[in-house]
Amino acid sequence: MQTNPLGTTDLIVSRLGFGCGSMGGLLVRGEYPAMRQAIARAIELGITYFDTASIYGNGQSEVNLGAIVRELDAKPEIVIGSKVRITRPEQLDDLRQSVVDSVEASLRRMGREQIDLIQFHNRIGPQRDLDQSQVAVSDLGEIFAAFDLLKRQGKVRYWGITGLGETHAIQTVVNSGGFHSSQICYNMLNPSAGQPVPDDFPYQNYDQLIDRCAANGIGTIVIRMLAGGALSGVTERHPVASKSVNPIGSEETYVEDVERVQSFKSLVDEGHVENLVEAAIRFVLGKPEVSTALVGISTLEQLEMAVHYAAKGPLSLA
Repeated sequence: MQTNPLGTTDLIVSRLGFGCGSMGGLLVRGEYPAMRQAIARAIELGITYFDTASIYGNGQSEVNLGAIVRELDAKPEIVIGSKVRITRPEQLDDLRQSVVDSVEASLRRMGREQIDLIQFHNRIGPQRDLDQSQVAVSDLGEIFAAFDLLKRQGKVRYWGITGLGETHAIQTVVNSGGFHSSQICYNMLNPSAGQPVPDDFPYQNYDQLIDRCAANGIGTIVIRMLAGGALSGVTERHPVASKSVNPIGSEETYVEDVERVQSFKSLVDEGHVENLVEAAIRFVLGKPEVSTALVGISTLEQLEMAVHYAAKGPLSLA
């Protein structure tokens, strides 16, 4: 498994990261032995980055990941990232304390004294709109100050953002700096974060955000590599996966995303890939500036397949 430094930090992350969220669902709704087996196998396969969040299963993902890592006595080079999300209006009254409280709660759930990477997980826009889970660009100063305080206390090593929201606002934050990583939505349905798109592109244009981050020394963590599962080309969901998916940067509904994915089937018909999942993974990993790309899994078999496809190397759609 190829590894990269995460931006200018000393964190070394595998090109394929293990997503512990609700989308694949294993670390939220799976059976504990299956979770443990998958994490252990991921480490054997060279995966070093594990991504969780306080909101995944109302903290259950953090609890499960922390317990498994302790049981496995995982090596120090394992990198764990989690997230803070502001959900209640009263939390905005003292953003710094709200962030500190959230991180300390995450540490307790994971049974850890320190987290390698903490990310602010709200959307970013020109102004606050909690109905859309959005904070203002001007709020980031207080949030980063809280992360810096936690770093000085030895509870956090590095911090970042989730690069969702209004494109210009995200670009403004990236150009201003003060953080180490950004989660970025990038996939075959919406490749705008990694390559130019036409002026009439029908979805949100992230305006080559990956390249902007790389130019500023900010590590990039790709999310929605499979568009929530739509890039499998089927609408059926695994029993432990999330029952429904809210698309990001693509069609209005998951079903519409799956319908649009059928246009990529020629890649399979012409023998370039075994299936659309392979195409989706290899497409994202073909972007050299990507530090790590998260895959959410429901089963050990899905993990094995993802690693197998990643090893095949980049896939160009040009």
